[in-house]
Amino acid sequence: MNESGDVVALHARSVAHFLRLVEGAADADWSAATPCPPWDVRELVNHVVGEDRWTAPLLDGRTIEQVGDQFDGDLLGDAPLDSAHDAGRSAMAAFAEPAVLARTVHLSFGDTPASEYAWQLAADHLIHAWDLAAATGGDRRLDPDVVDGVAAWFADREELYRGAGAIGPRPDVEATSAQDRLLVAFGRDPGWTAADRGARPAAEASAPASAEDVVSRFGAAWEAWDIEAVMALMADDAVFESTGPAPDGTRVEGAAAIRELWTEMFEGTVEPRFTFEESFVCGDRAAARWEFSWAGGHVRGADVIRVRDGKVTEKLSYVKG
Repeated sequence: MNESGDVVALHARSVAHFLRLVEGAADADWSAATPCPPWDVRELVNHVVGEDRWTAPLLDGRTIEQVGDQFDGDLLGDAPLDSAHDAGRSAMAAFAEPAVLARTVHLSFGDTPASEYAWQLAADHLIHAWDLAAATGGDRRLDPDVVDGVAAWFADREELYRGAGAIGPRPDVEATSAQDRLLVAFGRDPGWTAADRGARPAAEASAPASAEDVVSRFGAAWEAWDIEAVMALMADDAVFESTGPAPDGTRVEGAAAIRELWTEMFEGTVEPRFTFEESFVCGDRAAARWEFSWAGGHVRGADVIRVRDGKVTEKLSYVKG
């Protein structure tokens, strides 16, 4: 199976597989650790349900701004299995519409063919299905056809994803099967186990990424010009101060408002190139120097950043006058 394969069918198979594993989760599993920190099982399932909820409106041609924040926060409620099934069925139905792969999807980083969007979602469901199985003691075997298809698609995209901070580094483990090689490419250790499949130990649950790691990933996300990777590192109550207008710039509060502002910039910039030149981190504060260029110009500047609980809470930007 390669990229010319039926990605719609592979997407449906990956969604159905994920839902079967959700069905097998016991009550005690929902707070269990996963191979995708810092998420526990409930947070991981909520993430995938969010992807499924976004699918239909994006395939219908709606923009990120038009959808807004309706799929933010907890989407599982008191009936997580029902919520997952409803979202999964709606996503599969959206891709089953006639000539769906000929459409264009308005993603945060730009207009994207629906076929590429389908591969992204198939990969997300596939890898998170393995995460879910590993966390709950389920069957870790993945659909070999979906594995082969996603592997062929991902081969030329792995470093871009890693540079944007969307996946972790390759673990230094031996991978002999196609499934294990794909897991390693997505930053997973195929031999991952959880010592306790019940609630996460408090120390593990409360240990966010270091400020150095957050700032490094933040810079990589900007260099990849990937607003989803950028916003994944922003706290819900984050504050951004822009460089203009002079003399004080504009202050924007809250991740939703920041996303709206930055989406306009991401979509409206011609030939963007962001270079994260260097950073210095001390405690929860950081200073980062960067250069941003576009068709016809460039600017050099710096950010004063504050990090809390593994997220950026302040990004105060300054430029050379």
